[in-house]
Amino acid sequence: MVIAVGSWDLSLPECRSLKEKRRVVKSLKERLQHRFRVSVAETRHQDVWTRAELTVAVVTTDRGLADSILDKLDRFVERDGRAIILHMERSFR
Repeated sequence: MVIAVGSWDLSLPECRSLKEKRRVVKSLKERLQHRFRVSVAETRHQDVWTRAELTVAVVTTDRGLADSILDKLDRFVERDGRAIILHMERSFR
């Protein structure tokens, strides 16, 4: 069994309040969960309206498959357009 964890440090330049930020983050989390069947949480910057960190967890039987899923998640977040990826980290267990 392979557990892959990916985290994105995001800039949210269009958000002007915590309410706007929470709407964007909630939408992105729900779309990731629904489309890719992964666990997603906001893990940092909860009280800063122009930043967020999202972390996903993927459990699979193959590291190559886990890496492929994280690649797809990267592209999905990049294409969303509401957030700019400042940094991305991956780890495997």
